[in-house]
Amino acid sequence: MEIPLYQVDAFTDRVFFGNPAAVCPLDEWLSDEVMQAIGLENNLAETAFIIDRGDSFALRWFTPSMEVDLCGHATLAAAHVVLNHLRPEWDEVTFHSNTGPLVVSRTPEGQFVMSFPALPRERVDPPEALLAGLSITPTAVYGGMDYMAVYDNEEDLRAIEPDQRMLGTLDRRAVVVTAPGISSDFVARFFGPKQSIPEDQFTGSAHCMLVPYWAEALGRTSLTSRQFSPRLGKTLTIQANCELRGDRVILGGSTRQYLAGVITLDDDEVARLSR
Repeated sequence: MEIPLYQVDAFTDRVFFGNPAAVCPLDEWLSDEVMQAIGLENNLAETAFIIDRGDSFALRWFTPSMEVDLCGHATLAAAHVVLNHLRPEWDEVTFHSNTGPLVVSRTPEGQFVMSFPALPRERVDPPEALLAGLSITPTAVYGGMDYMAVYDNEEDLRAIEPDQRMLGTLDRRAVVVTAPGISSDFVARFFGPKQSIPEDQFTGSAHCMLVPYWAEALGRTSLTSRQFSPRLGKTLTIQANCELRGDRVILGGSTRQYLAGVITLDDDEVARLSR
């Protein structure tokens, strides 16, 4: 069995920067066990699997340890593959996922703009494991798909030294920390040890909570975001333009393809994994 494989750096115009994701076009879904094994073997924050449905594509995402319901940067990477390789005549693609339809459009400048659902949140009492896992106490904590910890300033956010073991015991997908930005409207970091993602480079799905929160806090719907993370032995900063448009979050970004290749799997091994 041969499966095409693309690796794309998302939210960047330079290779080796941004947030890398793998994209595997399929004719039909493989077993969950095989797709999970590919996600683990790729050892990237996410591997996206897509299937051509004629006028749209089905989409699923796997981290090295689990399937997830929503991922931004791997959707951007999947759009790069579809609109540059599989359907270059299109300027827009709709992906059908467990979270509903996700639309990605190509701008005349060659960037991509994603439409994602705005996700609900509610203020919660912070679990002890969350406070123990963050070296600096937040001013407020919200719960939704993730825990969102809010800080008063960018300096505190950048100084956090997470205890990944403690954060991995929490009952939600991950932890996003956020604060007002110095050179952007807000800043963020993302810790996902349960997904085998200690710290993500740029998390589009987390912005589905971040953008509605900061739109309400700042009183406007067009925002700029910066997310910090370690890469190449230093702190990587990724900036994005965001917009809250009704119940949708709009995120824009560039992509750079790093590689294209083929995964070769033995049919007997695939059958053993699928049992």
